[in-house]
Amino acid sequence: MFKKTFTVGPIQCNCSIIACDETKEAIVIDPGGDSDKIKTIIDENGLKPKYILHTHAHFDHVLGAKALKMAYSDAKICLNKGDEWLYNNLDLQCGLFGMKSEPVAPIDIFIEDEEEFKIGNLNTKTIHTPGHTPGSLCFCVADKENIVFSGDTLFNGGIGRTDLWGGSYDDIIKSIKNRLLNLDNDTTVIPGHGSNTSIWQEKKQNPFLV
Repeated sequence: MFKKTFTVGPIQCNCSIIACDETKEAIVIDPGGDSDKIKTIIDENGLKPKYILHTHAHFDHVLGAKALKMAYSDAKICLNKGDEWLYNNLDLQCGLFGMKSEPVAPIDIFIEDEEEFKIGNLNTKTIHTPGHTPGSLCFCVADKENIVFSGDTLFNGGIGRTDLWGGSYDDIIKSIKNRLLNLDNDTTVIPGHGSNTSIWQEKKQNPFLV
């Protein structure tokens, strides 16, 4: 499996690209800006984006989606229906932070809980984890290691903010404890911002969860 995580956009969102080594089919997770940087990595590695997955629709996680869709027209933009209203209010979101935005590209697929996305011999499974936003999602993939891309739900030693539009502290704690902490202890957590962690580490050290 090809896997690369790097920061993009104004708030240094972790964008990740995973791909099947054989078919080169790829998934881009949270293209939050710097679309040229993302496209360079895709093109230099001969990848073929099939899906653009969003963990949620805050501006810093979606700003690069339209440019990627224009560059790779076969790639499907995917989001949970619960965050459609946030996605459609990208202009307002950016305005609150003194930034400009472009019109968004249409959503191709509204992702359901436990929906799977296949690229070559790799399979990515969705977990709906409301709390940071109503439509927050995490994406699990297993290859030589178990990985969960947790968006802004679970961080290294922290959890996502719940004081923004649609946030709920009770919901995010339930999502993490009932859905994410049930994953294998050795699962690597790649969050939406900051450094990687593991399910075991968060069970033992996260002050919001112990």
